[in-house]
Amino acid sequence: MLMENIPFTVIDWEALEKETHPGKTGTSHWKKFEQGNLRTRIVTYSAHFQSDHWCLRGHTLLVIEGELTIDLKDGRTFTFTKGCGFQVGDDKNNPHLARTESGAKVFIID
Repeated sequence: MLMENIPFTVIDWEALEKETHPGKTGTSHWKKFEQGNLRTRIVTYSAHFQSDHWCLRGHTLLVIEGELTIDLKDGRTFTFTKGCGFQVGDDKNNPHLARTESGAKVFIID
């Protein structure tokens, strides 16, 4: 990731508007900050959430609360709990899908 045209910026996450995004099941709520070529989000997934698409975008993700499972299109599955996470690059070789049974809150940079 090349971070360009991003000056020092203070982000008040509490002041950001919440966006609601429906999944195949459940919903996700995003607080999003974008600057330059960087998007940073705090995402809260409802219980029984499942993404409605395979994502090809690269991410760095940290689980803040709850438990999140990531399915890779090649059949592998990884479950992350508080304090754990992953990173994946922008490419067609790592399609991934997020889901959670009990809900989760995550911090994502992409």
